[in-house]
Amino acid sequence: MAVTERPELTPVAPPPSASRSRRRSLAVLVVLALAIVALLSQGLLHNLNYFKTVDEVLASRESIGTGVIRLEGVVAPHSIRRTNVGTDFVVTGPRGSIPVDASGTPPQLFQANIPVVVVGHFASASSTTFFGSAIMVKHTAAYIAQYPNRVKAPNGSVR
Repeated sequence: MAVTERPELTPVAPPPSASRSRRRSLAVLVVLALAIVALLSQGLLHNLNYFKTVDEVLASRESIGTGVIRLEGVVAPHSIRRTNVGTDFVVTGPRGSIPVDASGTPPQLFQANIPVVVVGHFASASSTTFFGSAIMVKHTAAYIAQYPNRVKAPNGSVR
C-alpha cells in the first residue's frame, strides 16, 4: 500500500493589498510634510526681529524692564555728542523722546534727523537712558533721493 502525502493545510497570509500600502505611504508623507512645515515656521518665527518705537517704549516702560530690545526713532537735531566710548544722542517719536548712550562707532551715515534702530537695554526698571550696543541707520526713499551717492547696494553699486 502506498502512503499518500497529505497536502499542506496551514493558512497562507494574503499579499498586502495595494490600497493598504498606498495609505501607509500617504500617511508617512503627510507626517513628513507637517514636520517640515513646523520646523520652518518655528525657525522663521524665532528669527524675526521686531523693533519698538519711542512711543511704544514710553507707554510700556515697566514691562520692558532691562530686556534687550530694538528701539526705533528719529535722531533729534543738535543732540549728537561723541564720547570716549561711543555716541550720546536723543531719539524722538511723535509723543516723546529717549536719551541714548551708545557704545562703539556709529554707522557712517549716522546724523541728525534720520530714522535709526538702536539695539540695547535700559540699565534698570526706572532708568530713562537707553544703553545701545549697535546703531542701524534706516533709509527711506526720500533719503535716497536727497543723497543719491551715499547709499550703496550690496553689490557695491551706488543707488
